[in-house]
Amino acid sequence: MNNKVFIIAELSANHNNDFSLAVKTIEEIAKTGANAVKIQTYTADSLTLDVDNEYFGPLKDGLWKGTRLYELYTQASMPYEWQPKLKKVAEDLGLVFFSSPFDIEGVDFLESIEVPLYKIASFEITDIPLIKYVASKGKPIIISTGVAEIGDIELAVKTCREEGNNKITLLKCTSEYPAPVEAANLLTIPDLKQRFDVNVGVSDHTMGSIVPTVAVALGAKVVEKHFILDRKLGGPDSAFSMEPHEFTEMVRVVRATEAALGKVVYEVSERNKLRRRSLFVTNDIAEGEVFTYENIKSVRPGYGLHPKLLFDLIGTKAKRAFKKGEPLV
Repeated sequence: MNNKVFIIAELSANHNNDFSLAVKTIEEIAKTGANAVKIQTYTADSLTLDVDNEYFGPLKDGLWKGTRLYELYTQASMPYEWQPKLKKVAEDLGLVFFSSPFDIEGVDFLESIEVPLYKIASFEITDIPLIKYVASKGKPIIISTGVAEIGDIELAVKTCREEGNNKITLLKCTSEYPAPVEAANLLTIPDLKQRFDVNVGVSDHTMGSIVPTVAVALGAKVVEKHFILDRKLGGPDSAFSMEPHEFTEMVRVVRATEAALGKVVYEVSERNKLRRRSLFVTNDIAEGEVFTYENIKSVRPGYGLHPKLLFDLIGTKAKRAFKKGEPLV
């Protein structure tokens, strides 16, 4: 993450409770050029209560309208016993494997399988006890800011630093599923970097590659997108997940953007210096003849004197004869 953009494929609920599908998905992720696969470590009880009342009843709008949160999370959760097996699959393919925990027990489980970093999901940014516990493990911590006000981000970052953990990356995120491009507000990315002196990135739920590409141009060092083998498989996250060919193209465009950004440079090669203008003789000049705008001129290529010297030469006398087309040197 210090040098190249760290590209994360989010598996999320796109395993559809099928272990072989999860394995195949990771195998396809490895082919795209992604750096990492991220999962989520929780049970429905990690996130909500199994109560059917006004607070925990069916959702009234959005992608999951009509479904109780407890039912949604039960459907979307990944069995814990899969996770060490999937970690081995991912690492054997050269991918970093890590997760978003949603409770202390989840963190302890992920510590037991030795994940190298953690992600705090957008909706958990106010769960300071969880962030404090994750930060105490001393590993890099990525925090999404999709439902955060500035004070929430300040508190989350402060909590990490109070635990001696400054390995923080903040992700600009729009927590809509799918998210409209006009809600991305990517100018927040350089502001986050300046305000908090941390790595920055984007967790994107829009369709397509435009948001990740612009984010990288604005300084994002992490890009996270949901990945699915085929949106026709369905599932809670399918509508805003990228298929393999789309993710592969996004990786290509992100890497091209990264290459185009390059570094701050103002040097000019000797070859290109010769392509610039310089002073040449435009009519034969005898020794002692006065330089005028009629007999010297700034033209390409750059074998003669710098054009800025034209004003100094006009009105002075030639110390020798010059032929038309000869550079003034």
